[in-house]
Order: sequence, then C-alpha cells, then structure tokens
Amino acid sequence: MPDMIPEPLMDEPALAPLRVLVVEDEPLVAIMLEDALQDFGYQVVGPVENLKAAIQLAGSERLDAAVLDINIDGAISDAVADKLMTRGIPFLFVSGYARDLGLRYGTVPLLRKPFTTNDLHRAVAALVSRVPHPSPPAA
Repeated sequence: MPDMIPEPLMDEPALAPLRVLVVEDEPLVAIMLEDALQDFGYQVVGPVENLKAAIQLAGSERLDAAVLDINIDGAISDAVADKLMTRGIPFLFVSGYARDLGLRYGTVPLLRKPFTTNDLHRAVAALVSRVPHPSPPAA
C-alpha cells in the first residue's frame, strides 16, 4: 500500500497572520516597514504617525507584536511602549539616535536606523517566536 499524504481538511480554519503595529512618523520609513512586514507575511496595523492614535491602538487592537520609533514628531513613544508592556505584547524600538532607553526598557530590542529588511525580519521573527498564536483580543 503506497504512503498516503492526507489532504488538508477544508473545515480547518487557516491561521490568521500575526498582527504587527507599526508606529513611525517618517513616511518613507513607514512605507518600507509596512511593505517589508507584509512581504514577510505579517498583517500590519498602521503605520501610525502620531502618539494619540498609537496609544489607542496599543490599548485596543488585537496585536501580536509592535515596531515603535522612539521619537514620534519630537515626543518619546514611551506611553505606547507602556501600553504594550501592560498587555504583554512584545515590541522593539527603532531609532536613528544613540539614546539610552533606561532600565524600564532595558530588555526591549533596539533596531538602529539605518537597518536592512533582513535586520527587520530577524528582529520581528525573534519577537513573535514567543507569541502564542493567535493573540487574544484586547480587554
């Protein structure tokens, strides 16, 4: 009897792509992040270019990970980071500055600009490797 390879069951739901929030105020960088993450198979939430909208999404959307620019229009994105930390959503910072993130964010990865799409892919893959799939909805 030949080995039988089972057909996928039509009733089985496909896993939804992992959802990654992108917070970036530089339009060209935001487009590059969105395109690269979509190419890697992630569903991008955003990109968001202002802190008010980013804080709202970080607190309410179903997210699996996030990529945050540290400096959004001259302000630090720590309120967004705090929302994500409270919800247990892994994230990384991107920055062109050599800024010390302090002890509160000491374990958060930092991807320094300029970076390649391969750098981004490795960094986000490391984040989501610890994420149970799919993520729970926001409370």
